Amino acid sequence: MAKAKQLRVTLVRSLSGRLAGHKACVAGLGLRRMHHSVVVADTPENRGMINKVNYMLAVEEV
Repeated sequence: MAKAKQLRVTLVRSLSGRLAGHKACVAGLGLRRMHHSVVVADTPENRGMINKVNYMLAVEEV
C-alpha cells in the first residue's frame, strides 16, 4: 500500500488583524503561533485551507 503524501505547513505571518475565517483555517490546520510547524495529510480538505491562507504559510512536501 502506498504511503499517503504529507505536507509540512509553517505559519510565517502573524494572525493579528486577519479575517475570522482565515484564523479558523489556520487553527483547523493545527497551527498555534508564529513559526510553528505541523505535518498534515495531503487531502483536498487540507489543501483548501492551505490555499485560502497561502499568504501566511510556508508549505513543503515531506
